Amino acid sequence: SLWPRDNDVERYSSTEAVYTLCVLPSVGDLFDQLMREDPSTIKGAEALMLGEMLTLPQNFGNIFLGETFSSYISVHNDSIQVVKDILVKADLQTSSQRLNLSASNSAVAELKPESCIDDVIHHEVKEIGTHILVCAVSYTTQYGEKLYFRKFFKFQVLKPLDVKTKFYNAESDLSSVTDEVFLEAQIQNITTSPMFMEKVSLEPSMMYNVTELNTVAGGDEGESTFGKMSYLQPMDTRQYLYCLKPKPEYAEKAGVIKGVTVIGKLDIVWKTNLGERGRLQTSQLQRMAPGYGDIRLSLEMIPDTVNLEEPFDIICKITNCSERTMDLELEMMNTRSIHWCGVSGRQLGKLSPGAFLSLPLILLSSVQGLQSISGLRLTDTFLKRTYEYDDIAQVCVVCPYTNNEC
Repeated sequence: SLWPRDNDVERYSSTEAVYTLCVLPSVGDLFDQLMREDPSTIKGAEALMLGEMLTLPQNFGNIFLGETFSSYISVHNDSIQVVKDILVKADLQTSSQRLNLSASNSAVAELKPESCIDDVIHHEVKEIGTHILVCAVSYTTQYGEKLYFRKFFKFQVLKPLDVKTKFYNAESDLSSVTDEVFLEAQIQNITTSPMFMEKVSLEPSMMYNVTELNTVAGGDEGESTFGKMSYLQPMDTRQYLYCLKPKPEYAEKAGVIKGVTVIGKLDIVWKTNLGERGRLQTSQLQRMAPGYGDIRLSLEMIPDTVNLEEPFDIICKITNCSERTMDLELEMMNTRSIHWCGVSGRQLGKLSPGAFLSLPLILLSSVQGLQSISGLRLTDTFLKRTYEYDDIAQVCVVCPYTNNEC
């Protein structure tokens, strides 16, 4: 809404008619004055007497992106003459466009003395910067003279939130779904008043399913990690976390997930002051998927804990991410702590583009502790190109006997 000062009222007069165009003030200014004059009010704390979220807006000058701009416009006939064909027009001018906000574009047939024409306009603000509300009135006097006047109301649209995102890639090949993506959204209130965060959600793209990780495990159903009163104070920052998993039809297609992928967009809804609602949607968020090269090697099965010097099984998944057929040969190289059991240098056969094979292998560890599985080599015999894979995964090696026996 608009709350003008004295110079915000423009009057136009002629010998026939006098009109007043104004945007009616709220009680905010009167309330502020009364609170300052009240002897029981603590000086400097007038805005806190009803609580920071309940105090009426004290001035108009700024509105925030995503909020709804509303204005009540009244044209009053101050003269003693009846006028005809009164047309009230309200336009909102931004740096890039001019929008007509008038509820009706038809003229009113006549306006009697001391009568008025009222109009309420609404507009969801979608641009940052200077906005100008242009109110124009044209009418015809009883002598057929056509008159016209207009008034300008300027206000600024500011950015209410600062949103930053971070992506974390995770490969969970031990489950049926691969290539999980964790999105951390950092949202900061950069206004001068607190906000009630009504909703912060992620709308995923068609390739992903999303799980929100912003509720308390074991608590009440849907209980937020930020508490029941989800207020965000000025300049405070809050982190939201989401887990995205490719849908099954895309998870098995390595070439689809590869490269730059669209994750989705954030939808943020908040309320300020007396329940004024604002809403912002980010543009489509994109992340760079991890590069796998021509061949991707991952683990389908591996134990968490193994016994010292006892063989254990793993299953490797080898995917051809290139656009050509490969003829692969497997070589296994022992490390200081990890030893491969089996024949090294064996042929795996041809692998078509986009195809994969599961490869069971046997290992044992000669050293206790957290050990890294390394030493796999894949060679494409067609191009004589070798691909090295180290630090594939880690296992915890424990001694099954007493400390003295180990």
